[in-house]
Amino acid sequence: MAIFTGSGTALCTPFDEKNEFNYEAYEKLIKFQLDSGTDAIVSCGTTGETSTLYTDEHIEVVRAAAEITKKHMGGRRVPVIAGAGGNDTRHCVELGRECVRAGADACMYVTPYYNKTTQRGLVEHFTKVASQVDAPIILYNIQVRTGMNMEPKTFAELSKIDSIVAVKEASGNIVQVAEIAELCGERIDIYSGNDDYVLPILSLGGRGVISTAANIIPGEMHELVQKFMDGDVEGSRRMQLGILALVRAIFAEVNPMPIKAALNLLGFGVGPCRMPLTSVEDNTLYELKRRMAEYGLKVG
Repeated sequence: MAIFTGSGTALCTPFDEKNEFNYEAYEKLIKFQLDSGTDAIVSCGTTGETSTLYTDEHIEVVRAAAEITKKHMGGRRVPVIAGAGGNDTRHCVELGRECVRAGADACMYVTPYYNKTTQRGLVEHFTKVASQVDAPIILYNIQVRTGMNMEPKTFAELSKIDSIVAVKEASGNIVQVAEIAELCGERIDIYSGNDDYVLPILSLGGRGVISTAANIIPGEMHELVQKFMDGDVEGSRRMQLGILALVRAIFAEVNPMPIKAALNLLGFGVGPCRMPLTSVEDNTLYELKRRMAEYGLKVG
């Protein structure tokens, strides 16, 4: 059974005026997500600024996501997925275990960054993690962030491990996604890691998207996937094309700087990014406001 089908939101982590985790703003954001039909909550991923969270903060944020989701999901099955990746295998194991204890239903692991590794190293790294973390695991491939790409043959090898059940594929290479689908078959579920090519991945058998844009348009991202699953490919296509201008604005600068700005414009009070990330440039903010208004979002 897939962890989820549809749109999982890669949530921003709100900070208050002291630059500390803001539980109240997180609850407001998660409740909005659940009320809008989001299919999964993804806590402490790239959009959640995981690289600037201390370990105890990381666990606090995941625990909050689990508590708030359970409180507001209204009888639906809405899994909480915790980012637990890093560049030290031992720490990845420890962090994953703590995320599960905090209430996560699954863990998402990005490929190691900066020190990186080889393809054989990836197999050994993720095999070690899978053997010691008692939860379903989503692999996360995003070369633009980590400096390395996980090759289809590596996915094929790792898909033989029962607890490795899915991949968030953000390489931007649709041919590679097709090869992963070909080699792994039904052993692994594929989620788009990019909001601008959800439909192509669905056409290759993908189960949905782990979305940044869903922070501000959760209902639309859910519907884009649901239309495809219901056989309305043309409706899904129109929605995919209809979000592209907004998505370009959301990624005009380093994620999550623009999406946090967008949430603040909508009144969610998620605060600033942690340094070294900063506020967006004035021209980016202008374009973001323009595209949000064109899409029908009420900008404050």
